[in-house]
Amino acid sequence: MTLDNLLRIGKLKPHEPSKVEIERLLAAAERALADARGASLSADSRLDLAYRAIMQAAMAAMLANGYRPATSEAGHHQLLIQALPKTAGIPADRVRVLDAYRAARNQSDYRGIPVSDAVAKECAADAAALLEQVRAWLAAHRPELC
Repeated sequence: MTLDNLLRIGKLKPHEPSKVEIERLLAAAERALADARGASLSADSRLDLAYRAIMQAAMAAMLANGYRPATSEAGHHQLLIQALPKTAGIPADRVRVLDAYRAARNQSDYRGIPVSDAVAKECAADAAALLEQVRAWLAAHRPELC
């Protein structure tokens, strides 16, 4: 499905991105990542922070493409992740991994299922890689926003 199709069915809204908002989102993702690496936090908290960085990077990519998710619609986090191939050129196999972190975070938040240290560390590493990839995509495709 294309971003335009998602717009037509109401999952996305048009958006005029600004350099300031993109910079703020990317800086917030960096802060979340720094906090996610805090050894004194539980694995659940570290995963939650790393996941936040994933969402902020994915949101920056979506906004840079001229869209924003319809947050009144259920599943907008999943939509942001699944749109990454279209918004930032992220390969589908990477998207599956990022979506697994979304599922783990939901299990932790809504069902109390604990997160392992290994998963929290992997999520932080993958969030850092995504942030780097989104920055590279922006530099190549929307340099006026970085």
